[in-house]
Amino acid sequence: MSYTATAPLLARSDTSWFMEWRRTVDWGLLGGAFFLIAIGLLMSLAAGPSAAMRYGYDNPYFFPMRQTLFAGAAVVLMLGASMLDKTWARRVAAFVMVLSLALMVYILVGGGHEAKGAQRWIRIAGFSLQPSEAVKPAVIVMSGWLLAQREDYPNRIWEAVAFIFYAVTVGLMLLQPDVGQSFLLTVAFVVTFFVSGLPWRWAAAFAGGGTALAGLLYALLPHVRARINGFVAMQEGDHSQIDRAAEAIARGGLFGTGPGEGLVKARLPDAHTDFIFAVMAEEFGLIAAIMLLAAFALLVLRGFRAAAHVHDGYARAASAGLFTLFGLQAAINLAVNLALIPPKGMTLPFVSYGGSSMLGTGLTLGLALALVRGQGTRTRGRYG
Repeated sequence: MSYTATAPLLARSDTSWFMEWRRTVDWGLLGGAFFLIAIGLLMSLAAGPSAAMRYGYDNPYFFPMRQTLFAGAAVVLMLGASMLDKTWARRVAAFVMVLSLALMVYILVGGGHEAKGAQRWIRIAGFSLQPSEAVKPAVIVMSGWLLAQREDYPNRIWEAVAFIFYAVTVGLMLLQPDVGQSFLLTVAFVVTFFVSGLPWRWAAAFAGGGTALAGLLYALLPHVRARINGFVAMQEGDHSQIDRAAEAIARGGLFGTGPGEGLVKARLPDAHTDFIFAVMAEEFGLIAAIMLLAAFALLVLRGFRAAAHVHDGYARAASAGLFTLFGLQAAINLAVNLALIPPKGMTLPFVSYGGSSMLGTGLTLGLALALVRGQGTRTRGRYG
């Protein structure tokens, strides 16, 4: 009897790094991430065999097997990053940012792998990795830390350095070209800046610069102009993927056609990546699709609530930017599937097939979990 009575007290007094992490990590956010990863593995089984046949692979489970490998690596990365304290989260982000930017430069000077008219990938041990997926959360964390330095060392140099990091990264993305990721990073950076105390002059500069850049990209990049024109005037251009996605969602009804009974995955080139939501809506129905939407919404809202409770300015701004990255990417992918915006070539976090996307999302949420530790949990530890 005496052992059982004192065991909980001993557990609470354990100050090891693991017990500290266990007490302070937000289990709601972690559970939401695991739920989405599980959905992604299920959908890889649904859409993977058709994709393997379309790409000429003999093994019908080629994509589900690789997705399982990617998911395992993402879980390890997410858990490992979530165990960092705020200082080490910034150090890791700085290392990842420098390495990713160096790889992006290497790709642009001819060392990368080109696909679909873009040069965004680098081949490593038979896998294609996209450094821009890792650089986004790293830039946001570094920006949050730099902007927070103004509280202790008032000087405009912090804003300038943060903006330089952002501008260099977006510039390299646009040279690939990757307009979608550039837009995503820009919004997350503005949110980070806003949470850290965005001056009105910077807000006006971002609004004017963003409008001018959008017009410039529309004028200079033919594929951007074609996508926008084709979306606005549906009779122009090739919008077969959007049409087929809409057909799949309508065919699914409330309860879906049943696992494996979908037709769109055999006729849609990106069914296992960008349009995985359409496959899910067709085979599992509107109710399952709404549950997925709710899972994303609840995870992001819980993340913002936890970020709002953080007292440290750096952690508060950076975590808000990281949850913006995650939530906005999901919103863009879902909007494309629902024909609300033009196709952007953006995956659904943790659900779409893709190693770079899975690892980048794992790093994003892992760093966010590290920065909000002790804020959204039932029992807050000494970390926050």
